[in-house]
Amino acid sequence: MTQSDPTPEEEAKISLIKRIKAGEKNLSGANLSGADLSEAELYDADLSGANLSGANLSGADLGEANLTGANLCKANLRKADMREADLCNADLNGADLSEAYLSGIMLYKANLKEANLNNAYLSGSDLGGADLREADLGGAYLRRVSLDGANLYKANLREADLGEVEMNGANLSLANLNLAILSLAEMNGVYLIGTNLIKTDLLGAQLIKADLRGADLRGANLSGADLTGANLTEADLSLANLSRTKFENATVVKTRFGQNQGIDEALKADLIKRGAKF
Repeated sequence: MTQSDPTPEEEAKISLIKRIKAGEKNLSGANLSGADLSEAELYDADLSGANLSGANLSGADLGEANLTGANLCKANLRKADMREADLCNADLNGADLSEAYLSGIMLYKANLKEANLNNAYLSGSDLGGADLREADLGGAYLRRVSLDGANLYKANLREADLGEVEMNGANLSLANLNLAILSLAEMNGVYLIGTNLIKTDLLGAQLIKADLRGADLRGANLSGADLTGANLTEADLSLANLSRTKFENATVVKTRFGQNQGIDEALKADLIKRGAKF
């Protein structure tokens, strides 16, 4: 065998790629690491447990595919169509899913740490318990997504649409939610410690017993939001819209208020008595 001859592993991969192009869909456990599968037709394919690390799947059709437990670490899935695919427990660490179509996708407990989901479409998807630490979801469409128990520590969600999202018990500490939409979101018990919520739309959001210590909510819309039992210690709510906002049993020690719409003198006096600053 000369230096330029392919190894047995490379030959097997080349053969497998040819079979995929010919319509092969039974690919469970296949080794396709680094393979060029751009714009491949993999609709309803079985890729469970497959190794697709570093593979190029940009523009590929993976709709309804089974990718449970698959390794997609650093894979290129830019603009891929993955609607209703199953990626439960898949490893997408550092993967590029920017502008991908991920409607109705199952990503329960998937590893998406440092993944790029910029401008991705994830409406109705399940990301419960997913690891999204430091992931980029800027401008992503996440309306009616389940993020219960997900870890979004230091994630970028600037200008993302999270309307009607469920993220009870999720960790969004130090995340960037500047200008994001979280109207009617269910966020009970969520961790938002030190989070950037400047000018975020939280209209009617449920934040019961949420931890917002040190959060920046300047100019946020909290009209009709429920902050019952929330911890707002040292948070900044200056210029926030607080019309019909509920603060029952909320901790407001050193919480900064000022120029707020919706605060009457009685509520202001009560908040000051509880440690708030105006």
